[in-house]
Amino acid sequence: MTGKTISGAEARSLVESGAVLVDVRTPEEFSSGHIKGAKNIPASEIDQRASELPKDKPVVVYCRSGARSGRARSILVSKGYQDVHNLGPMGAWSS
Repeated sequence: MTGKTISGAEARSLVESGAVLVDVRTPEEFSSGHIKGAKNIPASEIDQRASELPKDKPVVVYCRSGARSGRARSILVSKGYQDVHNLGPMGAWSS
């Protein structure tokens, strides 16, 4: 299993190579601004909606501070996702 907290450069490289980018913030937070191309699955729904994500591609999760995305990553790993990475806070994307 791979996956850890990664840098913005690592996340951008993964997404450019086909990884799925998931914003785990609330729909309200998502609508106020998000990373282009991100799919919104709130952390509170990730357990029920994990099947919306492919298991055969890397997944990169992020939120506002990194706490919710860390929990979301753990849930996805527990559901058998093998390649899940935590960008942490949305601001890390541009760093």
